[in-house]
Amino acid sequence: MNLRSSVLKVFAYFDLFNYPLSIEEVHYYLETTTEEYPVRKEVEALIREGRLFRTGQYISLRNDPALEERRNYGRAHADKLLITANKGARFLFQFPFVRGVCISGSLSKRCADEKADIDYFIITRADRLWIARTFMHLFKKLTFLIGHEHRYCMNYYIDEEALEIKEKNIFTATELLTLMPASGNGGLTRFFNANEWATTWYPQYRHRQRTAATTQKTSLLKRFVEWLLDNRMGNRLDDYLRNLTARRWKIKEQRGDLSIKGLKMSLQSGKHYSRPNPENFQQKVLHRYNNKVKELVATHPPISS
Repeated sequence: MNLRSSVLKVFAYFDLFNYPLSIEEVHYYLETTTEEYPVRKEVEALIREGRLFRTGQYISLRNDPALEERRNYGRAHADKLLITANKGARFLFQFPFVRGVCISGSLSKRCADEKADIDYFIITRADRLWIARTFMHLFKKLTFLIGHEHRYCMNYYIDEEALEIKEKNIFTATELLTLMPASGNGGLTRFFNANEWATTWYPQYRHRQRTAATTQKTSLLKRFVEWLLDNRMGNRLDDYLRNLTARRWKIKEQRGDLSIKGLKMSLQSGKHYSRPNPENFQQKVLHRYNNKVKELVATHPPISS
């Protein structure tokens, strides 16, 4: 893979999200290992050739000054939301059987508009995911009463029995690289170590931060509930809640229910994971990305896909 192709593929991916990049970011997201200086030279050459455009302090495939304004606003707004998100992560860590909390979604990329949710990626103890998830989503229902439901969007759960993400592609690798560790260092470190496959897309993954800034003690209540359910009763309860949730979501899918954002509600679930159906968003992104790369190949060959 030559450097020019690698650079353009970075821009092709982030262009899908109207996200211009700095030189440092291009270097960070590159699929090859190289120094920053050659990347800078290649980007400058592409700008001179009219294949890339400088929009203020950022660079993109489009000559659109509005991209810089959007990016700057998104970063400033995200930095404000991150204060709330980190407090929320510390709170969520105190739910029984939670072993790690990461901030995910647009906020983890420090680009959030005024409608952005605060998304969390949750790691639980093995075989207790569904108990943890149920406790957390019962709390989520209470947040609707005070209009804070957008502050607690727990979208993706895995437990310590299945830390490796099975879908291995540029979308999931990007999400892994940009997750922000927020609470629960032991669980977080094991999770990031279990997903070294992401270095196939991003060599910088091996250098990424794998712990939260501060450690956090578990509360007495959390320890008591975990002790209370650390037995066969806990095993049966976890299985019951998994089956109950799967039945309820199947009904929602059959009815064609939509989320608050107007998206079709769909859930993939198993003993050790609970996540949105990747076909609803992930596959659309991958399809658009592949088309974008093909477009670049047709317009400016050669670029390997």
